[in-house]
Amino acid sequence: MTVPTTTAELPGGGQASAPKISLRDVTKRHDTQLALDRITLDIPVSTFFVVVGPSGCGKTTLLRMLAGLDAPSEGRIDIANSQPGHPQNSMVFQGDSLFPWMTVWDNAAYGLTMRKVPKARIDEVVGHYLNKTGMYGARTLYPHQLSGGMRQRVSIARAFANDPDILLMDEPFSALDEQNKTLLHEELLRIWEETRKTVVFITHSVDEAVTLGDRIMVMTAGPGRIKTIVPVNLPRPRKVVELRHTPAYGELVYDIWAQLREEVDRARSREPGSKA
Repeated sequence: MTVPTTTAELPGGGQASAPKISLRDVTKRHDTQLALDRITLDIPVSTFFVVVGPSGCGKTTLLRMLAGLDAPSEGRIDIANSQPGHPQNSMVFQGDSLFPWMTVWDNAAYGLTMRKVPKARIDEVVGHYLNKTGMYGARTLYPHQLSGGMRQRVSIARAFANDPDILLMDEPFSALDEQNKTLLHEELLRIWEETRKTVVFITHSVDEAVTLGDRIMVMTAGPGRIKTIVPVNLPRPRKVVELRHTPAYGELVYDIWAQLREEVDRARSREPGSKA
């Protein structure tokens, strides 16, 4: 795919010659229903880009189009390919996406195996990411023997091991308790600092968005439009618990929630039976 030759600011300063992901007037209709309306957006390379918005605003629809699982009704999506021969994207889903008949190791190695990567390289890469996620000791277990948090660790290891150009994550931690969420936030941040993959991360949690993101896009109630994009000027690397006790963190959470609350209230006012 071709990419417009615009400039975009990198998360840590400096300029990239072109965005990693570029959307121009992207609109999506499901039959007669307008899901997304004229989304124009540039995501710089190596950015951890987070999307928040009320239910039904088209967040997952947007992610599916970035993954190539769906196409815009109108407009254009361009993704710069910097790794020929590697997958353009890997996805981490909200639900359990592991193959139940495969061990932890074989699940993590799946993408590399399908690409016929040499076994020695698979052993090196998969071992590295299972170590990073704390799952190496469980490498011979099957998904039914793991907790929900452990299964998501394997999903993250598999996604990074596959070495995609971009990583797409659809509310991957929403079903977990707060303790497991915090631990997985820390592990994800450590791996991301090492790889600096371009990430698009969908969440309903403002806390999660500020903890992880470089930029946060707040979407309007459906049809989904861009309400605002907020830069997260918090230093990296980040320690999750310490970060959440800083005034800057609290101010960002408050400001983004104020923006999001307007849209959540608008979405609720349209629900059947609402008195609004």
